[in-house]
Amino acid sequence: MAKRTRKFKTEIQQLLDLIIHSLYSKKEIFLRELISNASDAIDRMRFESLTDKALQSGDQAGRIELVPDKESRTLTVRDNGIGMSMEEVEANIGTIANSGTRRFLEVLQENQEAASPELIGQFGVGFYASFMVADRVEVVTRRAGTDAAIRWTSKGAGNYTLEDAERETHGTDVILHLSEGQDEFLEEYSIRRIVKAYSDYIAYPVVMDVTRSTPAKEEGGEPTETVESETLNSMKAIWKRPQEEVTEEEYHEFYKHVSHDYTDPLRIIHYAAEGTTEFRALVYLPAKAPWNFFVREENSGIHLYVRNVFITDDCKTLMPEYLRFVKGMVDSSDLPLNVSREMLQDDAILKRISKSLVGRILKELGDLKEKDLETYRAFYSEFGPVLKEGVYFDAINSDKIQDLLLFPSNKSGDGAPVSLKDYVDRMPETQEAIYFISGPDRETVARSPHLELFEKKGYEVLFFVDSIDEWVAERLTEFGGKPLKAVDRGDIDLGADTEEEKKEQEANREAATEEYGDLLKRMQERLDEDVKEVRLSSRLTDSACCLVADEAGMNANMERIMRSMNQAVPATKRILEVNPDHAVLARLKSLHEADPEGDKLTDYIDLLYNQALLTEGSAPKDALRFTRLVSGLMAEAG
Repeated sequence: MAKRTRKFKTEIQQLLDLIIHSLYSKKEIFLRELISNASDAIDRMRFESLTDKALQSGDQAGRIELVPDKESRTLTVRDNGIGMSMEEVEANIGTIANSGTRRFLEVLQENQEAASPELIGQFGVGFYASFMVADRVEVVTRRAGTDAAIRWTSKGAGNYTLEDAERETHGTDVILHLSEGQDEFLEEYSIRRIVKAYSDYIAYPVVMDVTRSTPAKEEGGEPTETVESETLNSMKAIWKRPQEEVTEEEYHEFYKHVSHDYTDPLRIIHYAAEGTTEFRALVYLPAKAPWNFFVREENSGIHLYVRNVFITDDCKTLMPEYLRFVKGMVDSSDLPLNVSREMLQDDAILKRISKSLVGRILKELGDLKEKDLETYRAFYSEFGPVLKEGVYFDAINSDKIQDLLLFPSNKSGDGAPVSLKDYVDRMPETQEAIYFISGPDRETVARSPHLELFEKKGYEVLFFVDSIDEWVAERLTEFGGKPLKAVDRGDIDLGADTEEEKKEQEANREAATEEYGDLLKRMQERLDEDVKEVRLSSRLTDSACCLVADEAGMNANMERIMRSMNQAVPATKRILEVNPDHAVLARLKSLHEADPEGDKLTDYIDLLYNQALLTEGSAPKDALRFTRLVSGLMAEAG
């Protein structure tokens, strides 16, 4: 057949411009596309040979060869797949987005009895990615079962040529004549890296001849160079193998590959989901958080594959932020990609996969907590603050995440945190709520005067000492039928154990209110700009005073967190509570009775308020005046 020139059957120039300049984010993607197309062709060869005996002769082992030629500046991708006839070349390459793979899938869908192999490249434009790096592309192909070979050539400028060619066996050669500046794709190390990154788990060997240098046997002699065929991909899609066939070493090796972590993982989750959405997952729970864990990375940590081909490690929908410590991969045959194979077209399928994956991970964490609490505590000490984010951001799984939470408390003297379930199980019958206190660290909250009455009653108080805990408390309003209540917010009434004690408490409260009523009014007048109210405290037993927030107000810890985030802190007034049984209040009462407007009473009121500020971790209102008052008080005492 003489050489014939044809025009593309679509607005080829516009489409090629789009493909070359806009469709793909990285030029190296072209090699992934050509290898995937070659894999498709081999799949089709194997599938058609099942029913066509004429195709069963010869070598049936699929193979993809990469042939870089620096002298001619060409890169050839060769396969022994099904190949194409003249008609198929014109239909599949002459028309954008009309690939044989897509046509083949349509035929299979029409024939419901046919077994469908897993194929890649449903859109047929991947081939044209070649023009990102080549100024001329040749395709030499021979259809299995025929003797005729065809050569297709194009510069991507709107037309192509067809002519007869020679090829010993069935299959296809795609020959890229590289453009200026694209010589990196002729280097062995570059080709090896790209194959490893994108096509490592293609089911057929991707081979390339490499040069090996052997040192000279004798001193002064010349080294010997030999050419050997090297398989560049592992072909070990271990997520598709039965779990019992995968060794622990293989699991750990793959974990280190996807996580860049040099330690072994804590847990391995390997399963296949079936039903309306089918996929395979191999994900890991790490044992240790990396040093830069709290520096948000661009990728999500989960690698997404579609039919063994790597697509992305930045799929935001696949894994929620609060599980960003999870590493691993997901492979699905159901996910339709856009024409560049870089973006997903059906977010609904991805969300179903994510739902299944999140549920499985939370179940694994729950099992670990129940069966091996010490190991779970070690894991939680590394990733607990991040896991807690799910209580706030994941309303669907919030209950499951609450079961996984651990908090230190005033009863966990050994430092071991407790779960909400364990807390509720050991609550006294008279206790009506789950109590907690928030602060910057365990040591600070453990010394808080807000705990005094709870300690006296023997009640356990949880310590919310992670920054995220303030947001957790907004969502975690009850657990096990018990409300959660902050001990530094609102009024506290722990009740009385007996009716007699209740009457005694009411009588004492009325007497104290009558005794100190005028003093409290004077204190309120003096501190009116700073506090919302001055009242007698029912939570203090040893300390003289403390500051508490309204039931829904902002406490000092939340203010500190907002300031650390450079957020504006709204002006808030807290409540100053004073202990009616403390000697300091008796002294103030004496000063008030002697001179209600006296300077000493004013100084003592200011000292008491600043003491409360220091106790909650805030700075004194006027540090200089405060230090002078303290110095004066010390001199007076001396």
